[in-house]
Amino acid sequence: MPIISQFYGIIIRIYFNDKEKHHLAHIHVQYNEYDATYAINDCNVLEGELPSKQHKLVVAWMEIHKEELQALWEVSQKEGEIFKIDPLK
Repeated sequence: MPIISQFYGIIIRIYFNDKEKHHLAHIHVQYNEYDATYAINDCNVLEGELPSKQHKLVVAWMEIHKEELQALWEVSQKEGEIFKIDPLK
């Protein structure tokens, strides 16, 4: 899975695979030994968990970049292309 952004030790990835279509737009987040999957449309955790502080940072980043995340999801699923999104500053 390509990395689309990194900040404060948090790694954000998006998954795409031509053979397996994902129907719900989501990102994968890693922080140390923690992993979580977040829905792009509502920033809810679909699977896994992060520490509270990192969860809040991810949700804030997602809210700021919601339109970019949705566009990235659409392009990555249709064309297999990825672009980076600015980190939280």
